[in-house]
Amino acid sequence: MSGESWSDRLFGGFRKTSERLSENLAGIVTKAKLDDAQLDDLEDALILSDLGPRAARRIRERLAGERFERGVDEAAIKQAVADEIAAILRPVAKPLEVVAFPRPQVILVIGVNGSGKTTTIAKLAHLFQEQDYGVMLAAGDTFRAAAIGQLGVWAERLGVPIIKGPEGGDPASVVFDAVKAATDQGIDALIVDTAGRLQNKRELMDELAKIRRVLGRLNPEAPHDVVLVLDATNGQNALQQIETFKEVAGVTGLIMTKLDGTARGGVLVAAAEQYGLPIHAIGVGEKIDDLRPFDPDLVARVIAGVA
Repeated sequence: MSGESWSDRLFGGFRKTSERLSENLAGIVTKAKLDDAQLDDLEDALILSDLGPRAARRIRERLAGERFERGVDEAAIKQAVADEIAAILRPVAKPLEVVAFPRPQVILVIGVNGSGKTTTIAKLAHLFQEQDYGVMLAAGDTFRAAAIGQLGVWAERLGVPIIKGPEGGDPASVVFDAVKAATDQGIDALIVDTAGRLQNKRELMDELAKIRRVLGRLNPEAPHDVVLVLDATNGQNALQQIETFKEVAGVTGLIMTKLDGTARGGVLVAAAEQYGLPIHAIGVGEKIDDLRPFDPDLVARVIAGVA
């Protein structure tokens, strides 16, 4: 990916959405205002582009009252769509900020296995390092030796401390030790990896509840953030993951990964409209600095094909 800019890689992630939208808008041309049939076509195009029925309906209603002084063509419609997508996304664009006092700020990171959760934790740690915060990692996904090992490798690369326990150990004990160590060392942000098993929701809910109880004894405000990592290639399935993890874990914000390939990134708009959860950052590559704060206006322009 060398030589590609951040926006180039972002466009790659939304290319399928943008191309599909363009294909479905190509025949919509009129003089000043869209008629009902054209609005129906527009709504269908938005739904097919993974923006979801709620966002599609909102954009349709917005454009139904729009008068285009210079006439309607594909470019004018795309710009109007971009403006409305930006209006949906701006309220949820909230960087993950380290503001807890007393320190550390405890960030639980959750997500199904394979979503890029562990790598995202490393990227988030790097992002905090760039802001001159002290960071510690905690390997709370004790049910997978691979997760513990992978997080350990990242900690070594980043030069940050990590607290871990044995495979199959008690995640709450790891978190307890991590909070104590982070407090003693004056760490700003403690990022905790957690198990991604959804096969048994009750077991995962009990595990997270225990972690919360342990944290509450050490700091009543913790966890300060519960961040869900979503794989953008899952499209509309990502919405079901939000629904489930909201119930199980009390999600407070989202990070979407894998927007550098054939991702169906329009689901970001659907998630924003349906759930209103903060979107903290997006990932557009495998490199350590490929996680950046969410820019709603850029994403809106890219999805609509006007970037």
